[in-house]
Amino acid sequence: MPLKARRQTLGRNPRFLHSLPVDPKPRNRKQGAMSAISKESPDSIPPPVAASDSPDAAASRGHPLSAKTALFPHLPGVYLFRAPDGTVLYVGKARDLRKRAVSYFRSGPSSAVKTRILLEKAADIEYVVTSSEKEALLLEASLIKKHRPRYNVLLRDDKNYPVLRIDPRDPYPRIDVVRRLQKDGALYFGPFPSSGSMRETLKVINQVFPLRLCKSRRLMPRERPCLNYSLGRCLGACAGKVSREDYRKMVDEVILFLQGKTDTLQQELLRRMEEAAETLDFERAAFYRDRLSIVASMLERQTIVSDRFLNQDFLGIHQDAGGSHVVVLFVRHGTMTGQRDFDLKEAQGEPEELLAAFIQQYYGEESAGIPDEILAPTALDGQEVLEEWLSGLKGKHVRIWPAKRGDRKHLLDLAARNASERHTSRLRWQQRDKSLIENLQRLLRLPRLPRRMACVDISNIQGQHAVGAVVVFEDGQPHKDSYRLYRIEGKSEPDDPAMMAEVLQRLWDGEPDLTAGLDLLVLDGGKGQLSRIHQLMRERGLTESLPLISLAKEQEKDRGEKGRGFYEKIYLPGRKNPLFLSHFPDILHLLMRLRDEAHRFAVSYYQLRHRADLITSVLDTMPGVGEKRRQALLQHFGSFKRLQQASLEEILAVPGIPEKLAENLHKTLQQMTPNRPDPVEPDESALNHKIV
Repeated sequence: MPLKARRQTLGRNPRFLHSLPVDPKPRNRKQGAMSAISKESPDSIPPPVAASDSPDAAASRGHPLSAKTALFPHLPGVYLFRAPDGTVLYVGKARDLRKRAVSYFRSGPSSAVKTRILLEKAADIEYVVTSSEKEALLLEASLIKKHRPRYNVLLRDDKNYPVLRIDPRDPYPRIDVVRRLQKDGALYFGPFPSSGSMRETLKVINQVFPLRLCKSRRLMPRERPCLNYSLGRCLGACAGKVSREDYRKMVDEVILFLQGKTDTLQQELLRRMEEAAETLDFERAAFYRDRLSIVASMLERQTIVSDRFLNQDFLGIHQDAGGSHVVVLFVRHGTMTGQRDFDLKEAQGEPEELLAAFIQQYYGEESAGIPDEILAPTALDGQEVLEEWLSGLKGKHVRIWPAKRGDRKHLLDLAARNASERHTSRLRWQQRDKSLIENLQRLLRLPRLPRRMACVDISNIQGQHAVGAVVVFEDGQPHKDSYRLYRIEGKSEPDDPAMMAEVLQRLWDGEPDLTAGLDLLVLDGGKGQLSRIHQLMRERGLTESLPLISLAKEQEKDRGEKGRGFYEKIYLPGRKNPLFLSHFPDILHLLMRLRDEAHRFAVSYYQLRHRADLITSVLDTMPGVGEKRRQALLQHFGSFKRLQQASLEEILAVPGIPEKLAENLHKTLQQMTPNRPDPVEPDESALNHKIV
């Protein structure tokens, strides 16, 4: 439902929507602005506690922006701090905009360090009035997602946890592993804290419930079942070895198992075993007996931590001068299934504020992953609004509450201890990485500390689909925002040094800001690559400002007494023989991690381009399919996989495809092996990195 927004832009560089005049006495409290729900949304910078919201008191503090807060209304809404260049520094929400804005300019011992730094850098403050706190929460989330402000809590862990998906609408459903939850009518189970725990669960499911394992979304009929049927790992639905009713019963058992209703499942398996024994079908009775035994043994390994059998998340937080860390313990149907931790970097504020911001980001988009209860160590800011918002996303009531005693308090304490341990471990690793970088500087005699290192690698086969990759490590850790991918344009034959030179030329010409901050350039290669790039750097006058080395894989003849993996060769300009760091394995491992990450990144892009070419090749070999029809088919279905699964009627619906050609095309596609890996469509956006 569209809502009218009412705002005032303050300062020299207004960059927010359109300027509207402000009535100091708003007549309509229902004016507001609302945006789409997004994952990011915190209110991380705590303003000092306001003793009064008098405009005179605010203006008396002397900050250039303090007088402007006198024009803020006593209404809910969102406020933004901007830098002199218009960059958004911070986005916050408030029940009362005037009180919240004025409180930032009240100095005192309770003022957070980050708040003082924010005010020093802020040149403008503006606001948007909303009709309710909930709309303020949604608008804040949208603006944080758009601007990524420096002083907001931002979850850097962009991983989506694996979940299991079953679509009960499919006549013969299969279990899919996905990382994106959608409101598509399917059932989702998870999230699993790691891919390892997910694979362990899948292993048990495949042993107990032999659903089909074929890759195709739709069941492709076959004359003979695949090898999985002979091994007892599939019911053979593709060859008609099982009725649809029996297969559906198996699917219902899987759903009971994943929902944690194991008592019901065990009773059902026991009943079927006894029925089979009474009819003297002992082979089938043994089948149910074995499944019952596996389920019982698995339940013995589980730790029951709650007798309420709900889906619960327990939040723990640790804060000190080094930053903040949050841990989430997952309890599903009374059983602890794992945990996940998040480093909030330099976020400052009270626990109730940081946890409220964390909840808004963490649960913002994946409604299927929202538990029935979220337990926190303390009451949260805007807890009622958060509950209402999460309940709307999930479609049922979600409770947020602090437990004070009992088993739930014990789990909260456990989450807090885990957060403390994770935080301490992170600080130790940071100190270790700093020490490694300092030692690397001494060993290579670098002019400055190599805090920011880049590595370049090339991937191709005989010059075909050649690509280049640049990865950057900052303080010993990947900095993925600085990763770059390049399509090689100047060479069609294998020539790694020349391709690497092309990549670096385009990098230096196109991204001067990125390259200006580099402290060390590493090449994945040997003397040939080093010589070519050193010559290029001399031509550009970069030899003095940017140190250069190359890292070559060890050969059998290079290995010494320490064995494999300790004799990677490091080449330096002006040095004939390579440098070996076998006596400094930690430093060598840091360089190898950088080199291997560049190799992985380049190969992944090469494979994407190569598979895209395979798709084109498959369609080009089909009679009657030319360039225009191939493009029309891929644009209509979106991918080769969907085209392969399409029915004859769906292919006929594509403009420009006659009936005879559609029949031949459908017949050819159906004859292709359904269990072969589906080619990946040329969707380069899946890499989530800049491609040049």
